[in-house]
Amino acid sequence: MAGSNFVDYVKIFARSGHGGAGSAHFRREKFIEFGGPDGGDGGRGGSIILRGDRQYWTLIHLKYQRHQFAEDGQCGSGARSSGKDAKDIIIPVPLGTVAKNAETGEVVGEVTEDGEQLVLLKGGRGGLGNWHFKTATNQAPRYAQPGEEGQEGAFILELKVLADVGLVGFPNAGKSTLLSVVSAAKPKIADYAFTTLEPNLGIVEARDGKSFVMADIPGIIEGAHEGKGLGTRFLRHIERNSILLFLIPADSDDIIRDYEILSGELEQYNPELLDKYRLLAISKCDMLDEELMEQMKSHLPEGVESIFISSVSGYNIARLKDLLWAALHR
Repeated sequence: MAGSNFVDYVKIFARSGHGGAGSAHFRREKFIEFGGPDGGDGGRGGSIILRGDRQYWTLIHLKYQRHQFAEDGQCGSGARSSGKDAKDIIIPVPLGTVAKNAETGEVVGEVTEDGEQLVLLKGGRGGLGNWHFKTATNQAPRYAQPGEEGQEGAFILELKVLADVGLVGFPNAGKSTLLSVVSAAKPKIADYAFTTLEPNLGIVEARDGKSFVMADIPGIIEGAHEGKGLGTRFLRHIERNSILLFLIPADSDDIIRDYEILSGELEQYNPELLDKYRLLAISKCDMLDEELMEQMKSHLPEGVESIFISSVSGYNIARLKDLLWAALHR
């Protein structure tokens, strides 16, 4: 995706700060011969934290900042003065970001709300000063705790686009054209496969000033769940959509087979995707008449609501938006 500002996958290496060491200081003042221990505590090391920010839509800002190192906490000093805590490193990320351990692949957590924070690495705790260890039998402890060491690790950050409706279909099925018609989004549109190489989002205006977000997901091909055609990178964006709008062109050789292939790819990638509400739209119907569309209804998949549409002529576009809005609030 050279030249694109949309980055949905990045690997970073992070290190949290060490805690500051406690002080083994003794009080020394004129006329006070045995002042006793007064070493302060060390400061806490900085943590590495992800924070959701609705103003971000891509991970491109981390593409060239892949090393994130927090500062160490300051050491304690005399007069029970504690060392200063180090500042945490707050990394803003778009909503829908998933963090995984790069070595094990284990999901550390995900950020889905604005202002939500996810601690990747916790800073080390500061060590206790020697005054904490004073006892009746040990009035002058000459030791203090060292600071706790920080943590480090490599993480993979993946963005899964958050949208109400996700467009699912083969390349060149008319997904980008539909998005450009129902919203103000301006995706790249051309008459060849894989014109769309990154998700596009558009706000669709429904009735009475209400709206919802639609995502144009790059086209899926057979074998996408195995990574063909960058399939897994495309499929993960569908996981966050509330409704799946399948788009199959009217000139398809076999609409039922195409629908089964698309459903099969989703199921093999993540079976939970089939639990989402699905709607089938037969696109590019501007060249069909009512009689032909009536005949085609017997050749449509069973068990899924379907509608004939044309993004060029606007046929049934308003009804499609009504169906999607009703499904979102069902």
